[in-house]
Amino acid sequence: MENTLMDALGMEIVSAEKESVVMTMPVDHRTRQPAQYLHGGASAALAETAASIGASANIDSNKETIFGIEINANHIKSKTDGTVTAKATPLHIGRKTMVWRINITDEKDQLICAARCTLGVVAK
Repeated sequence: MENTLMDALGMEIVSAEKESVVMTMPVDHRTRQPAQYLHGGASAALAETAASIGASANIDSNKETIFGIEINANHIKSKTDGTVTAKATPLHIGRKTMVWRINITDEKDQLICAARCTLGVVAK
C-alpha cells in the first residue's frame, strides 16, 4: 500500500478475511502526539483501515467501493512505544452499510482502544 496513510503510519496487514482483519502499527515518531503518547487519531486511522479492508472483502470491488461514514474510538490505555494490533470483526454486513468492531491491543493483549466503524457500500 505504497503512498497511502497505511504506508505513512507503518500499518501492516497480518490477515484479512471476510469475518476478521488483523493489522499492526508501530508506536513511534509517525504515530505519537507531541507528548510522546500514541495519538488517538492514529488509533482511529488503524481502526477504520482494518474495518475498510474487512468490508472490502465482502463486496464485488468491480461494482462497489467502501467509504467510511462514522468512526467512534474510546481510548482506554496510553502507550509510548512498541506495536499495537487491531482486530476487526463485523457486527453487521448489509447491502448498503456495514458496522465493524475494532479492538486495538498492545503486546500484552491489554486493550488500548475500543472502536466501532460504520461503512457505506457505494456503487462505482
